[in-house]
Amino acid sequence: MLERWDELGDYARLVKTEGLEVRDYQANIIKTISSGKNTLVVLPTGLGKTLIAVFAAARILYSEKKVVFLAPTKPLSEQHFSSISSFLDVESGTIALLTGEVRSARRKQIWEDSMVIVATPQTMANDLKSGNVSLDGVGLVIFDECHRSIGRYAYTYVAEGCKLLGIQIIGLTASPGSDRKKIKELISILGIRTIEARTSSDLDVAPYIKGKRMRTIYVDKGDTISRIERVIKPDVDKHLMKLYQIGISQFKGFDGMPKGRLIEMGRAIDRIEAKNYKFGAVFNYVYVLNLSHALDLLTTEGLFPFCSYMDSLAAREKKSKGVASILNNEEISKCVEDAKSALSSGEEHPKIHMLVDILKNDFAGKRAIIFAQYRSTIKKITDVLKNSGILAEAFIGKKDGVTVSQQNATISDFRNGKFDVLVSTSIGEEGLDIPIVDAVIFYEPVPSAIRNIQRKGRTGRIRFGDVVVLVTRGTKDETYLMVSRMREKKMMEILEEMKYKLDRNDSVESRQSRLI
Repeated sequence: MLERWDELGDYARLVKTEGLEVRDYQANIIKTISSGKNTLVVLPTGLGKTLIAVFAAARILYSEKKVVFLAPTKPLSEQHFSSISSFLDVESGTIALLTGEVRSARRKQIWEDSMVIVATPQTMANDLKSGNVSLDGVGLVIFDECHRSIGRYAYTYVAEGCKLLGIQIIGLTASPGSDRKKIKELISILGIRTIEARTSSDLDVAPYIKGKRMRTIYVDKGDTISRIERVIKPDVDKHLMKLYQIGISQFKGFDGMPKGRLIEMGRAIDRIEAKNYKFGAVFNYVYVLNLSHALDLLTTEGLFPFCSYMDSLAAREKKSKGVASILNNEEISKCVEDAKSALSSGEEHPKIHMLVDILKNDFAGKRAIIFAQYRSTIKKITDVLKNSGILAEAFIGKKDGVTVSQQNATISDFRNGKFDVLVSTSIGEEGLDIPIVDAVIFYEPVPSAIRNIQRKGRTGRIRFGDVVVLVTRGTKDETYLMVSRMREKKMMEILEEMKYKLDRNDSVESRQSRLI
């Protein structure tokens, strides 16, 4: 157990540690990294992965080699540039930020003049491919949000270059997911030799966690939603049965069917060669795909998202025969009218009314983030909260027409207390410098271990926090809640197993090298 940061070694003097608490888990992970092995660091959001990276960088800088810190987006790169600049006690001008907005020739000069380079992976990969920069003289490359290091993502190209030159790699993530194949791929791509994974319950982490109260609140669908569901669901089941009868679907009905199976059905249909056979399959598949999504929106999100989606189908310039058939279905048209009539009377999904109640009674005057999946849901939630006297703002991505400067302004206003509740899409999960909050509310459960962990990590850091998950009975919400819990547990089991294998292999190689 360290009492002072400088006990790590002389290189620690390159880090501004005044007033910086020595945390056991950070010190333990830093010691592992100091061995020089490529290390995967899995640590919940808000527990100081960046500081660990800074100490790792300081050790390399002390040996007079360059350090590269990669982050997947420009805003995140800017955030890390600011943090690293404030932590490292090095000569001014030796830390640089490189993004695609800087001209190629200027990037080359900055690279040559700097010792610490914070960059986006695409910019880095492009410069390496063009020969604009070289990894010669680099001692460490840090991959933030490294769970993205799979497939054709730019991280993979940079990692290959690092492995060829023997450059140490550190991967940072709150969660690599729960898919064994993808975790193995991640470990292979980054050349990982050891894993340092922690949860909030680990012995060296627990003393620094203020704790969270986890609550799952169940709601019913409400009369209007249940009434509309009774019309739409049999229609979905009818068309799904037709797909079952021709061997495309393994399910006779919509209940219990994983959404991923719908994607698999589409792939199976693409492989059909007989045109007449394929035509009927495509018609029923498109019908099921669109109407089942509308049904999910209705039962788990609300009347407004349901109506917005049905309106978007009607607004399409080119409509497939499956979509046209949905729109021409008189019973479904009456359902949409019924939903719009209920909306005009102030009715909505019971989840939204529960949100208002929770925020007013449990978190009045406190900061909260509400995570929701769909833009239409976020719009409705924000409008209802504002009309209920709750200071709330939406936080959505660039693809929804919001600029980075607008996003930054929203976060700044939230940080400065101009409003209390941030209603966010998944953009608020990963990496962004969102202020500490008192509560995180899931409008719907998410089946992803990565997203689940990232969302929960937004609270309970420097003071006790609350995590609330809203679940609609008798919907996919219940399935997703169970799946998310199973996947999070599975992730840690896989990491422990892989760490054991990596450490054992390393021990064997070490013994063999001594014998030689």
